[in-house]
Amino acid sequence: MSTSARLKIVGWMIALLFVSLFVRLWTLQVVSARVYQVAAQANSQRIIHTPAARGLILDRNGTVLAGDKAVVTVVMARDEEATHPGVVANLASILGETQAQVRGALTDPRYSPYQPIPVAIGVPIQVVVYLSEHASEFPGVSIDELSERTYPAGPLAAQTLGYTGPITAAELTSMRSAGYTQNSVVGQTGLEASYQQWLRGKDGLESLEVDASGATVRARQTRHPAPGDDLVTTLDAGLQSVVESSLAQHIHALDGTLDPTTGRMLNPASGAAIVMNPNDGSVLAMASFPSYNPSLWNGGMTQANYTALTSPSAHNPLFNRAIDGLYTPGSTFKLATATAALNTGLITPNTVIDDTGTFTIPNCHGGCSFHNAGHEVLGPLSISKAIAASDDVFFYNLGYDFYTNQSRYGPTPIQDTAAAYGLGQVTGVPIPGEAVGRIDSPAVRTYLHSHYPQAFPNSAWYAGDNVEMAFGQGGTVVTPIELAQAYSTFANGGIRYQPRLVAGIVSPSGRLVRSFPPKALGHVALPATTRDPMLTGFEDAVSQPYGTAYSAFVGFPLAQFPVAGKTGTASQTGQYPTALFVGMAPAGAPRFVVVVVVDQAGYGASGAAPVARSILSYLMVHPPPPVRMAPSSK
Repeated sequence: MSTSARLKIVGWMIALLFVSLFVRLWTLQVVSARVYQVAAQANSQRIIHTPAARGLILDRNGTVLAGDKAVVTVVMARDEEATHPGVVANLASILGETQAQVRGALTDPRYSPYQPIPVAIGVPIQVVVYLSEHASEFPGVSIDELSERTYPAGPLAAQTLGYTGPITAAELTSMRSAGYTQNSVVGQTGLEASYQQWLRGKDGLESLEVDASGATVRARQTRHPAPGDDLVTTLDAGLQSVVESSLAQHIHALDGTLDPTTGRMLNPASGAAIVMNPNDGSVLAMASFPSYNPSLWNGGMTQANYTALTSPSAHNPLFNRAIDGLYTPGSTFKLATATAALNTGLITPNTVIDDTGTFTIPNCHGGCSFHNAGHEVLGPLSISKAIAASDDVFFYNLGYDFYTNQSRYGPTPIQDTAAAYGLGQVTGVPIPGEAVGRIDSPAVRTYLHSHYPQAFPNSAWYAGDNVEMAFGQGGTVVTPIELAQAYSTFANGGIRYQPRLVAGIVSPSGRLVRSFPPKALGHVALPATTRDPMLTGFEDAVSQPYGTAYSAFVGFPLAQFPVAGKTGTASQTGQYPTALFVGMAPAGAPRFVVVVVVDQAGYGASGAAPVARSILSYLMVHPPPPVRMAPSSK
């Protein structure tokens, strides 16, 4: 090959190289410019989130139930330990912690590597002074303020309010698009969880410019944190305190007392109580015993505290029995049976059934006889006296008559009425964790047998099952909030309201962000021929000597503040009965419905009614005022 040919080849190769270089430069500078610009900005900027103050949770009077405060916090830059190895040991000594504890905080993956890490929250003033005066000995260490929940009323309404905690990995995955970060604090239970989107506020943002080594050069822009909105609840703090203390004191007083029926010592350990306004579904107080202190979650729940809260001896205080406890209703269920019997025409207000003390199912073999509690014989009774005296034989007859007349009244008239009252249904109470009751029926029996054959060996539905169901035994279970909703429906004349815990949301400036008006979910037909004789029975249960709650209300000013009520004593195999009482006051036009359930406390008259009496005594003098939509003091 000639020299000129070689030079041409070399020339073409050089030209191709220049063309390739030009194309590559054009691609980098024109085609991919935006991509690399974004990457460069990402490498030079870091976004720091400053947590916003959480909105307050207030009672109807403006009393703060869950507040928010800034707490003095020692923070440390994550990379300082590598540069100054001795700083962790010195800081741990001043804080009274171990070096492992400080290093554990510094490696917490929830925090950005460009954000100082909290290593001690709520430090005493002497520590702050010392660190300030000896700053040169603690490079990378500074004092900051973090937001923390406060509870000015103590652990009042703990299960209803709920608690907050660090966002979990699963929560972050689903909530990242809403602006949540690894160091977000979110509501985990109760109102804190249900109304998280309003309570959270808006975090502050600081955009930091950093150099190639990651060191901060300057802050580029800042958005100050905005506090969350306040939650105005329907609760009344004074009433809530009375409800909680009355329930706890009564349970403690019963423990170790002699049960006159069995001759054994009672040992109740848990219970629940609810006060509701029947005319709009507002929950005025809600208590579950035992309870806990939600401030234990501040700064992170310790393993020791969590173990104490969840040990069997603690009886699960985290469990909200008012909405999640399932109890056999006993005679409180007679509300549904009586309504069904009167509405369908099975009986009239004047129908009389002779109580001989025993009801025996005709043409039955084995286990066919049912007795009154205590083997009482009450003689001829109408529906009013049967309710007042909580006569079982009367309701045994109703259950049997419905069973044998299905062609006329349908297969499930009692169950259908119970469902209309909300028993065995979701009430819609606006906090997580609500359990759903169960009204025994042929369909339920088939389901239970197929899923739990050992506990429910029989799948068929017999006359005896209908008899048991008619007076609140068998496979029927309800929650206290279901009972409150059902009796509120009766009290107001037939409107079933969704339980209401929040009246509105108010901004820190006092602007009403959103209101939550009463919501009707259904209706129960309660003509005068049905409601009047039943109401008379409920009133006589409290005011007449033959009434089951009479002894609990002796000396109560019924003339001034008339009370209607119903006791319940629900048998439990191998255990003491569950005691129940539902009260309505003032009886003629109820403004309050009180439900009390105490597990293994014996008869409703002695195990639950005294708690309701204490609550009603307070309500007579201190009726809750209208909700006040007041701005917070933030």
